[in-house]
Amino acid sequence: MKPTLLIISFSEIAKDARVLKQVREFSESYHVTTCGFGESPLASVEHLRVDTPAGGAARGILRFPLAAIDLVAAKFRVFPWIYARISYVGEARRLLKGRHFDVALANDVDTIALAIDVAGRDRVHADLHEFFPGIHDNLTALSRRQTAYLSWLVRRYAAQARSATTVSEGIARAYLKYGLDCGVVTNATPRYELSPTAVGSTIRLVHSGNAQPSRQLELIMRAAAETASDVTLDLYLMPNDTVYLSELKRLAAELGPRIRIRDPLPQSELVEALNAYDVGIHVLPPTSFNNANALPNKFFDYVQSRLGLIIGPSPEMARTLLAHGFGAVSADFSVTEIRTVMDDLTPARVESWKLKSHLAAEPLSADSQVKIWAAAIDTLAAR
Repeated sequence: MKPTLLIISFSEIAKDARVLKQVREFSESYHVTTCGFGESPLASVEHLRVDTPAGGAARGILRFPLAAIDLVAAKFRVFPWIYARISYVGEARRLLKGRHFDVALANDVDTIALAIDVAGRDRVHADLHEFFPGIHDNLTALSRRQTAYLSWLVRRYAAQARSATTVSEGIARAYLKYGLDCGVVTNATPRYELSPTAVGSTIRLVHSGNAQPSRQLELIMRAAAETASDVTLDLYLMPNDTVYLSELKRLAAELGPRIRIRDPLPQSELVEALNAYDVGIHVLPPTSFNNANALPNKFFDYVQSRLGLIIGPSPEMARTLLAHGFGAVSADFSVTEIRTVMDDLTPARVESWKLKSHLAAEPLSADSQVKIWAAAIDTLAAR
């Protein structure tokens, strides 16, 4: 009989690329039950659907009631009381009541307590998608109180998990002072059987991702508009912040026909669609600890799309890019330095990058990364 495995995440699992990889990896060797928002991620697994909180099932730990954190925690720091009264935590607890699982894989810090309840802490693996005590990019009284709450969740629950993983080496090092020795499972994209496309006289730049002010996408837009090289830049943007997205659309109109804002593509179509471009660009200013240590999905999407890459000097991305040689790193995050990299673009140079990206597609695919989760879960199941 297959061992039972709970995969829990307060996200729409069917649309959550990282969690979906977990479900697919374990669905054959374990009897998998998923617990989270939205529809079932796979027909072959049992799914416990948690009601979506008011305002939608946005990804990220800041879904908890910020007003409660602000008003209550400021004076009393009664974090257990707050956690127990979050609506979707209560709904998940109701759905899991009376259940037992051989192993649990808990995603992010707000699910670990529930995983411990149904599997016991010696059979829980925690997968932390970011460094939660460093989630804020501003220092206000409110953010300090929220950081205290997140730090409590890490110390109280994540530190109890038998094993843990996170998304980059820099974030793993940061968790050491909280008593967590995390392995690293990158946000690698599954391998695609694609080939690099030909590079024409106009070099086709592309960016895909969230429309969030902290990303400062106007920097790459202005650099592409100003470069002496013959380029275009298409941005496929999720409407995370509709006001900011509107600002970017106005800026694109001002900057001219080189810059185009396009509707987002579903993940299932994205990699193949990006294959038509030449260079993926992701210059992420270090406005928070997590941004500074990011090694995001889109980096690996670009590799699977067989693109060259332009990035800023973010250490996790730069180390990987330079090891394989499939792109360039700007000297800093300014328009001037991004433009300097773009000024050096030639079709021959980009063709070389795309070939190196093709060679890196297999070693940088998700196939090798999910084996790290498999080893951790199999070890817990064997206890």
